[in-house]
Amino acid sequence: MTQTSKTALYATFAAASFLTALVLGRPELAALGAPFAFVLAAGLALRPPRRIEVSLRLPREIAVEGDELEAELELRAGTNSQRVELALLLPEGLHPVEAAGETLALRLGPNEKRAVPIRVECRRWGAYRPEQLVVRCRDLLGLRVRDERITGEDVLRVYPRSERLQRLIAPFETQPFSGNRVARARGEGIEFADVRPYVPGDRARSINWRASALRQTLYVNQQHPERNTDVVIFLDSFAEARRQDESTLDLAVRGAGTLAERYLLARDRVGLVSFGGVLRWLTPATGTRQLYRIVEALLETEVVFSFAWKGVDVLPARSLTPQALVVALTPLLDERSVTTLLDLRARGFDLVVVDITPVGFAGRAHGDEEELAFRFWKLWRDALRFRFERLGVAVVEWDSGQPLAQAIEEVRAFRRYARTASV
Repeated sequence: MTQTSKTALYATFAAASFLTALVLGRPELAALGAPFAFVLAAGLALRPPRRIEVSLRLPREIAVEGDELEAELELRAGTNSQRVELALLLPEGLHPVEAAGETLALRLGPNEKRAVPIRVECRRWGAYRPEQLVVRCRDLLGLRVRDERITGEDVLRVYPRSERLQRLIAPFETQPFSGNRVARARGEGIEFADVRPYVPGDRARSINWRASALRQTLYVNQQHPERNTDVVIFLDSFAEARRQDESTLDLAVRGAGTLAERYLLARDRVGLVSFGGVLRWLTPATGTRQLYRIVEALLETEVVFSFAWKGVDVLPARSLTPQALVVALTPLLDERSVTTLLDLRARGFDLVVVDITPVGFAGRAHGDEEELAFRFWKLWRDALRFRFERLGVAVVEWDSGQPLAQAIEEVRAFRRYARTASV
């Protein structure tokens, strides 16, 4: 508990008036400081401000980017009346909808309990602990204050918002597990593949009676089995380009969350590799539990500066299963991530690169030299994408003003053309 500047001012003025009256021998001057001395004595005789109980209640622990939460501050005063000032310190990513940055001031009576509603907007994904309050309690005359910082234990998880997708990238190979994708192999399934002559052991229900009647011998139908696939989302967190409240990493996290959700809905097995200064991975799995694991891992993703050279050899073998579709979300800013992706392609992985272009995040060039450097940088990026395309890797640019569905359709068109040309 500390004394306010008001206390020092009153004490100084009262002492000065009393001392002046004593030195000059004029008692009327003491009357000027008497009211201040009386207020000072009365204020110090009052009970000092006591700590109040403050808590922040959130309607839920999970939200999505763009949601507005109706939070509620609960205050309970002590046995004396006091004036309370509250400053809610929200972490970056959360923002009050009204009265942003202002201090809430109110007066509480003895043992009074009051609830103050606060609307909070979730502007960025992440895990936040919003119960960080600076509480200042004053006595009735404002002579003494008590400042306390209160930190809560509740964590608000803001999940990245999902993009709308019409279709997904179809993998070239499937896994030997039941799913919703039609395999190129032939076996028991629903999708018609071809007819062949009957051999002993074939089921009678697979006989194609029309083809058998035309050819005067038994023919049976062949189908494509329904299988699932392994999808590994490769999230590059070595570097990012940032502009105000948005960065290439934000786009990458939203895209990774959207792809994971949609592939899991299609009964595919999805894994995650966060490749950067800190290496994290999740082995491919299915189900709602895997979706929550991936989203929780995405919330912990951040760019960590590191000089360590990392290659694909540091990844466990189980994190990159054979015949898996690897979807890389990267700004192509760090040589280590580029080298790793080229190594994955050299090992035969089915690779797709979504280039989260940092060109739009670059500032305006000033002068001819900066303009020339900017053009050379764009040419270098074009050459890098061409290098991937020569290896049969679909590379597509994606920026903040473009929907993810458009980028996915470009990938599908490239892979369809490349597959037709190879045949």
